Amino acid sequence: MKVEKMFDTISPTYDRTNRILSLGLDQYWRRQVAKFLPKKKPLYLLDCATGTGDQLIALMEPTQTIGQAIGIDLATEMLRLGRQKIKEKPYKDKILLQEASVTALPFSPNTFDCATISFGIRNVDNVPLALTEMYRVLKPGGRIVVLEFSLPRSDILRTFHLFYLRKCLPYIGGWLSNNRDAYTYLNKTIEAFPSGQNFCGLLNNAGFISACAHPLTLGIVTLYVGDKPCLLG
Repeated sequence: MKVEKMFDTISPTYDRTNRILSLGLDQYWRRQVAKFLPKKKPLYLLDCATGTGDQLIALMEPTQTIGQAIGIDLATEMLRLGRQKIKEKPYKDKILLQEASVTALPFSPNTFDCATISFGIRNVDNVPLALTEMYRVLKPGGRIVVLEFSLPRSDILRTFHLFYLRKCLPYIGGWLSNNRDAYTYLNKTIEAFPSGQNFCGLLNNAGFISACAHPLTLGIVTLYVGDKPCLLG
């Protein structure tokens, strides 16, 4: 099953399951992204793998810096639910959700001030290409902000976290969504993903500068930031 079809399957329970599995921390993590947005305003922002729009909502509500935002995803049912949520918001006219792939972004070069992707980059089948595409559509001086699951550096914490990922998460997620395979997949992608400095290396390879990693909540998630160089001369 394609990843987008899997997400469409679990879309009715997706938000609630995220809250339960993360003990509500997913909302906190998404709010941290706002702290790393570029300081210029109004921002023209692209949110990739936007899903049901939670990351866009988390960015729009605490700040007035975003003038317009586009969220893209391949999971059509997730987008439908996102549109339902956003149409009730006072900033609904500032957001557009559309079907598109992060590895083939339908936008011209040098379009956006910032590109974000939260809990989605590990699901991309060609991560270097996705990062290159986000680099392409960013304006010179633009910024990429990536929020993703990771493994704690502490051996003790990593052991407990891996037990949760392997034994608890598939069972609880499967029970809540009636799709255990989806949450077994989640566990496997977290373990396989190149986190920390390895991901910063991928950002550098895509052309970003000043790439850095900011671990959150003992390192079970990490926030990555990189900048597109400004034009010289």
